[in-house]
Amino acid sequence: MSKYYPPVFEEQQFHCIHCGVYAKQYWNNLKLETHQHYKETNFRYSQCHHCGEFCYWYEGRMIIPSEAPVAPPHIDLPAICLDDYNEARDIVARSPRAAAALLRLTIQKLLAELGEKGQNINEDIGSLVKKGLPVEVQQALDYCRVVGNNAVHPGEIDLNDDPNIAHSLFEMINFIVEVRVSQPKKVAALYNILPEGALKAVEKRDQAKENT
Repeated sequence: MSKYYPPVFEEQQFHCIHCGVYAKQYWNNLKLETHQHYKETNFRYSQCHHCGEFCYWYEGRMIIPSEAPVAPPHIDLPAICLDDYNEARDIVARSPRAAAALLRLTIQKLLAELGEKGQNINEDIGSLVKKGLPVEVQQALDYCRVVGNNAVHPGEIDLNDDPNIAHSLFEMINFIVEVRVSQPKKVAALYNILPEGALKAVEKRDQAKENT
């Protein structure tokens, strides 16, 4: 999974929110035409050098399109999770708490896709740990769980005071998908192109181990 560089005010390069390509950006001020004269405004726009689409900014914040500058969903994020993820992406700039609550629901659905019950996030994480879940993925899941719980039941973390915490949830979810969905799928695809004789030899070896 390549690093995502979110749109940042007056940065010269970032991942375009329209086409998703890491590209150069052209910046300029919006001007107001009055009586054949042009007047500077506090609005600026960036134009992607790859797709040519525009983003509009006011006082350092992107206002059009409305999506916050956070990572798009991982290509292998299960379809059942996409609507919640994208809705969270659309509202996180306006309400980090609401976005984090939606991402908590995304995690719950993702855990069900990973073979767990999908009813209690903490119990599902514990079950995965017993099955050998890598510690990095466990920490990412618990991060999402704790932040999401604070969004639903406000506690020690005030997401509205520090919206970057909510922003990081998107990156964490994509990391979990990369490790638990994408990487196993890639390995399985490569493994399955091995010659049939080699695959049968591996199967025979593993059966011998089970019988000892």
